Amino acid sequence: MATAARKVNWFAILVSIAVVLALVVTAAIVVWSNNQSDDAGPAPQAASINAETGAIEVGTGEQTLDTYIDFMCPICNQFEQAYGETVQGLVDEGTITLNIHPIAILDRFSQGTEYSTRAANAMYCVAETAPDAAVSYMQALYANQPAEGSTGLTDEQLIEIAGSVGADGVDACVSERRYSGFVSSMTEQTPIQPGQSGIATPTLAVNGETIANDTIPAPADFPSLFS
Repeated sequence: MATAARKVNWFAILVSIAVVLALVVTAAIVVWSNNQSDDAGPAPQAASINAETGAIEVGTGEQTLDTYIDFMCPICNQFEQAYGETVQGLVDEGTITLNIHPIAILDRFSQGTEYSTRAANAMYCVAETAPDAAVSYMQALYANQPAEGSTGLTDEQLIEIAGSVGADGVDACVSERRYSGFVSSMTEQTPIQPGQSGIATPTLAVNGETIANDTIPAPADFPSLFS
């Protein structure tokens, strides 16, 4: 009975944010029209970062879970709070490789500071400099997530949070937004969920197949996607 209750609650959350997802799709179109560039800029260089797909790879499992996230997206945060422990368990037991894709489709909701791009850039800076701190940094950004419509965290705060999870030496990378062009380029490659007409976050792909958010099982049943 407890498992059923969790499932109902999760799908209720998804239904309640349908309008928000529609706004995200609209935002994606605006971002694409404003940020198209022939120069994607440099790609981060680390063994754990796939420069072609933008994935920050965590774990070594044969199966894969790709998550496309925007650090200003409240639904992404909700997903992490509900499923993060389960996903990490699948990584730790060697079942999956988690591929984290930090993207930026909500820049227009940060009063001109481009928080989504800056946060995604910072995530790449950390993953490049201190790969083992990447997941902790992602979790810390969610723990300090600014509200949509705010200016977001400052570059100084992004750097301070990086230091708090053991990722020192990212100051220049963050402040000069070294990988902002790469973030824009990778955002354009985000797959479209079944039933959507544009990018929505979070977007999940299981073993390379993009799934719709309303088909995500409850946390207790989530491992069944890889059985």
